[in-house]
Amino acid sequence: MASQFGEQLRVSIFGESHGNGIGALIEGLPAGEAIDFDRLMRFMERRQGGRNALSTARKEPDRPEFVSGVLDGITTGFPVCIQIANTNTRSGDYNNLALKPRPSHADFTAYMKWHGHADMRGGGHFSGRLTAPLCAAGGIALQILERRGIYVGAHLSSIGSVQDDAFPMQPESVLFEQIAAKEFPVLSDKKGAMMQQEILAAREALDSVGGTIACMITGMPAGLGDPMFDGIENRLARVLFGIPAVKGVEFGDGFALSGMRGSAANDPFGTDLQGNIVTKTNRNGGILGGITTGMPVRFRVGIKPTPSIAQKQQTVTLPEGNETEIEIKGRHDPCIAQRAVPVVEAAAALTALDVLLCDGRF
Repeated sequence: MASQFGEQLRVSIFGESHGNGIGALIEGLPAGEAIDFDRLMRFMERRQGGRNALSTARKEPDRPEFVSGVLDGITTGFPVCIQIANTNTRSGDYNNLALKPRPSHADFTAYMKWHGHADMRGGGHFSGRLTAPLCAAGGIALQILERRGIYVGAHLSSIGSVQDDAFPMQPESVLFEQIAAKEFPVLSDKKGAMMQQEILAAREALDSVGGTIACMITGMPAGLGDPMFDGIENRLARVLFGIPAVKGVEFGDGFALSGMRGSAANDPFGTDLQGNIVTKTNRNGGILGGITTGMPVRFRVGIKPTPSIAQKQQTVTLPEGNETEIEIKGRHDPCIAQRAVPVVEAAAALTALDVLLCDGRF
């Protein structure tokens, strides 16, 4: 089994949540690209737990060790192997769960596929812990893209029933930087405070809450991608659905378009002040026929509530199937979505870089 994606830029993720470590193998990175390691660490710190009462108490430095492919801070053109040590595991929290699958986790499906041989401590290979090497790889891609005028940014668009303000149609990169610098990644700090109350209320009730993340890629030239099965939406969706807890992806106005008439849903063409062909609106998310229009690529990701909650839940014993109850201990996020914002940015950056490489834009 290989947890791998990409065509020209191939990324493989390896390891388990409570194993010795986790990591990524990146093949196809262009040679001669400088890596700002301090900036990479700042990016990775955005997904770490243990920062406040809104996330898990499990905190690890997530310092990537570059085993190959980088010399004096510059990519060599050969495969880049990154390793990250697991330094704060508490596997004993999962001793009573080995044969009692947690509701809405991959415990049951992993048991049925690998007959109990998979290491499922802390979620094993299915854990959100595996998004750390994804962020390490994506943080490198972000730096490479920015040198070419392409920027990726995301924010929490909702937590529970609370909605954040929307991105402007043509955001400046400084807006992405401002959101990334916040401890809670929203456009409206007032709405952000309301979202935080939703999360704390769920934690107080021994429960969890879900949310959505809005992401944009600006600066992508028109004409990138392919029709049908290799379109920009297809490539992005494949990587985005590899992020644990992602249950939905929509591009542009997504499902809302199905309730509109064509006259409202269409994006009229025009020209900007520089004479470039643009669309007056961007309801289709900068993609038509699987190919970029030159407008910002815009999509939204739905994150389900954290399955591990402290309330008693119904389950069964394996392999017999006897009905029983389960009570989950350990350190868990009352809301996964806030820590997933940089993960979505990483997935988008890696996909965008792969598309550029496939279309010979380097």
